[in-house]
Amino acid sequence: MLVTTIVIVGGGLAGAKAAEALRAQDFDGDVILFGAEERLPYERPPLSKEFLAGRKFLDDFTVHDGDWYRDNRIDFRPGTVIEKIDVGDKIVGLPNGSGIGYDKLLLATGSRSRRLDLPGADADGVHYLRTIDDAQRLSDAITDTTRVAIVGGGWIGLEVAASARQRGAEVTVAEYASQPLLTILGSRVAEVFADLHREHGVDLRTGVEVAEVVTDGGAARGLRLADGDTIDAEVVLIAAGASPNIELAEDAGLATAGGGVVVDAGLRSSDPDVFAVGDIANAEHPLLHTRVRTEHWANALNQPAVAVANMLGGDEKYSNLPYFFTDQFDLGMEYAGLSTGYQQVVFRGDVPARAFVVFWLDGDARVLAGMQVNIWDQLEEIKKLITAGTAVDTDRLANPEVPLAELVS
Repeated sequence: MLVTTIVIVGGGLAGAKAAEALRAQDFDGDVILFGAEERLPYERPPLSKEFLAGRKFLDDFTVHDGDWYRDNRIDFRPGTVIEKIDVGDKIVGLPNGSGIGYDKLLLATGSRSRRLDLPGADADGVHYLRTIDDAQRLSDAITDTTRVAIVGGGWIGLEVAASARQRGAEVTVAEYASQPLLTILGSRVAEVFADLHREHGVDLRTGVEVAEVVTDGGAARGLRLADGDTIDAEVVLIAAGASPNIELAEDAGLATAGGGVVVDAGLRSSDPDVFAVGDIANAEHPLLHTRVRTEHWANALNQPAVAVANMLGGDEKYSNLPYFFTDQFDLGMEYAGLSTGYQQVVFRGDVPARAFVVFWLDGDARVLAGMQVNIWDQLEEIKKLITAGTAVDTDRLANPEVPLAELVS
């Protein structure tokens, strides 16, 4: 089939990288990119890190300037929310009731902040963090005399806590689980992050349930916990995870599961002319032999090139391992793999000094995932251990004197 028009729904990093890949792969047809925000596409990780800490500005993490879209003949339409998709007639519906036809469609609709049904959650001073406008409002509210209360000890909550503390704010984090990041990292590694924040003056409260946002005159004044304790704060951030934007796909009749759009390893949906990437893609993984959906920057960056190749007639597979990173206070780390179902954890290096590598292994001593903390030259070897899929000697794995390359069989 001759492909002359490709429509991209989603004006974030994934949408911009798809437009870039189309021109890089010599597609000369029409490319229409719809973005819900009135902004050029930008990357989101800096919002809770460098931007909030005042070290980066929007221009620093905007993917391309406006001239690039014009020079590359990308019909970019910001501030446009697609209302529906008609996969039978291959039309996307615009807010004004008109429609745009496509030959191939890429969904890159991302996620939104998950709302909590808490009394007072709609008060002034309650923040969520997903967009640059969210980040700017949050940044404007934080000073060195501000008290900040954060609901949720996941990545966003902890990154904001670190950025706010570095700006001199008083910060309290209320986390329902017994440790922050517990379901992601397990208790032993989660303890490293808990200690990190407490050492830097964060009042980290774990195993607590938030009952309501305390208000006064319509403005947030803190949190009340289920046990009756209160946390005083002028700024409240609800960082309770994200909800993928899959409603368009569901309404169009595309297969969805696991919170995402079901796609094959080539990122094709149940309709062969519709592809999905980024947060919403619940993709077959050719190396891990399971479906993977992760809400991390790396997928938005790397999946579009594979989807584009296949939209143009190729047969590529997305085989990158899940990857994410964080920077909090003096801790930086990179993680690769998928630790689901791990049976043991192996450390190598100096854990108290926060300079180590940690591995998650299954019951057969095969490496499922690995993370380097304040060490920056081990990631490729970690990936090789994961993809090898063979048992390792755990004593040698824990010994920093044994090069990781010697453990790959």
